[in-house]
Amino acid sequence: MTLETWLAFAAASLIAVMIPGPVVVFILGRSLGGGWRAALPTVGGVALGDAVALTASLAGLGALLAASATAFTVAKWLGAAYLIWLGIKLWRAPVGEAVALPGRHAFRDAFLVTVLNPKSIAFFVAFVPQFLNPASAFLPQAAIVLVTFVGLGALNALGYALLAGKLSDAVKRPAIRRGFNRLGGGMLIGAGLATAAMRRA
Repeated sequence: MTLETWLAFAAASLIAVMIPGPVVVFILGRSLGGGWRAALPTVGGVALGDAVALTASLAGLGALLAASATAFTVAKWLGAAYLIWLGIKLWRAPVGEAVALPGRHAFRDAFLVTVLNPKSIAFFVAFVPQFLNPASAFLPQAAIVLVTFVGLGALNALGYALLAGKLSDAVKRPAIRRGFNRLGGGMLIGAGLATAAMRRA
């Protein structure tokens, strides 16, 4: 992979990961509830989720989802149900003393929100091949795009966690916290409903 191709891929990936979606909403909700340190496990979950989704896409799962109505529907409904469940949990979260989600649970939820998204895998299928040279060895190129995208995704998640952590220190009133929880919960539920409504291209 040439330097020019890698820079173009990195720039496109940065734009893609910075667009707010269910993962960002989840991270903001956790950071506002318990500060940025409580959200750090979610960064690891996002990185692993991106790595698994991109690896699956490079291995051909994305093509399967695009070709098989059954596989796409199963993945779609699993992702939608999980997003809606997380949205309900965030909507109903307590707003008195901030109680951080245990690290392993935050990691698990962030991983599942990231990986149970057929739209992400479909995006990888359409996006990544544009930067791969079929005349060059596949595995080194795959490793480069994997490390680049996962690294940028993790840095983006960390940035949102730090930003929300600062807001968490400033936002102490329960009514304001409740508003954030319900906004974030509503966005997750909406993302789940949008996932359920997706159709194969």
